[in-house]
Amino acid sequence: MCGRHRRRGCRCINVSVERFMEPCLLLLLSRRSTYGYDLIQSLKEFGFADGETDPGTVYRYLRRMEEEGLVSSEWDTSGGGPARRLYTLTSEGEDLLHAWAESIKENKKRLEYFLQKYREQFPDD
Repeated sequence: MCGRHRRRGCRCINVSVERFMEPCLLLLLSRRSTYGYDLIQSLKEFGFADGETDPGTVYRYLRRMEEEGLVSSEWDTSGGGPARRLYTLTSEGEDLLHAWAESIKENKKRLEYFLQKYREQFPDD
């Protein structure tokens, strides 16, 4: 429910940001190869709050992206702990990251236009 409407089923605010996770993961991996746990922690930078980021969801994204050739992974057995998967962005993943950035730019324009028109209609809101 949004803060303004108390009725059940309000559709104006419950928009999932889960789909936004993919470009965030791609951007994080473009910086450096890293582990799933580190990616989960780094998603906070993009507004994914503690408890909002389900580790299972992140790992499902990583597995799917690996199947699609967007990331690669290998077991890292260095160090004293258990083996961990090290994820790396592929060239296909970098291409998709650029496509995501273009799409986000276009969507941002649409959203800004909507807000401009909204402010014109409701200047005191």
